[in-house]
Amino acid sequence: MPVRTPRVAVLLAAYNGMQWIEEQIASILGQVAVQVSIYISVDASTDGTESWCEEFAARHANVNLLPCGERFGGASRNFFRLLRDVDLRDYDYVSFADQDDIWHDDKLERAIASLRDTGADACSSNVTAFWENGSRRLIHKAQPQTRWDFLFEAAGPGCTYVLSATLAHAMKQSMLTHWEELQNVTLHDWYCYAFARSHGYRWYIDPRPSMEYRQHENNQVGANTGLGTMIARYKSVHDGWWFTQVALIARLTDRTTDPFVSSWLQLRRWQLIRLSFASWHCRRRIRDRVLFFLICWGTALAGKAVR
Repeated sequence: MPVRTPRVAVLLAAYNGMQWIEEQIASILGQVAVQVSIYISVDASTDGTESWCEEFAARHANVNLLPCGERFGGASRNFFRLLRDVDLRDYDYVSFADQDDIWHDDKLERAIASLRDTGADACSSNVTAFWENGSRRLIHKAQPQTRWDFLFEAAGPGCTYVLSATLAHAMKQSMLTHWEELQNVTLHDWYCYAFARSHGYRWYIDPRPSMEYRQHENNQVGANTGLGTMIARYKSVHDGWWFTQVALIARLTDRTTDPFVSSWLQLRRWQLIRLSFASWHCRRRIRDRVLFFLICWGTALAGKAVR
């Protein structure tokens, strides 16, 4: 009996992407050993992205453009819109795509093979970041997962995520239930990873890079490299954004009654100090565990904790 080719819905969020989107879509349509359907949601743009996508979709039966004109103000809300509005019932897997990367032609094939081999419900991967000056760097996200890392970080770039249909449907139903509060989530990849892990779904992180991860000045969230990036991310913690997101994601993923989470959820000074001693279970990379410990203490001593 012939084996059916997996059907994959690729959800692509775009905004002022004319400079790169054609190359990205070509790499998606060039995927081997899968049946791909692309769904594009364009955040109201000024560079002609909507009209280009409309013309392209009219010429390709497996490329679909969702109604345009809405202003989302960030990739997270755009991806949530895609998950809400696209009918996923005919697909075996769901994948996310940014507008400016270049996928390896076996990205989806490898991801699906990994899911089958490991019994996981979702996977992500390392990526190779590249810059216009020709620089390249492996972005390593495949450190061993820890007990609580999903409440404090994503599994890697969301553009590497491939979800089973079962997980995608469960996530969609929860999103619809919490739709208004979900709009305050800044990073969709962090939320998706947290939802999966907190509801008992298995996640595999592939150490092999699956795509070329383009870096440019318009990246909403780029590769975490260099001192400048570290300073920018520290400021987001110091301003209260990061801990606010941690608490929000804990609520949205129904973890608030867990004894560990409830012990720090109000983010008071003494709770942050207690949380600091769990740093080994809260991040995957050793450097990030040390930084997590220091951030908890620095936030507590500076009185910057949110409530």
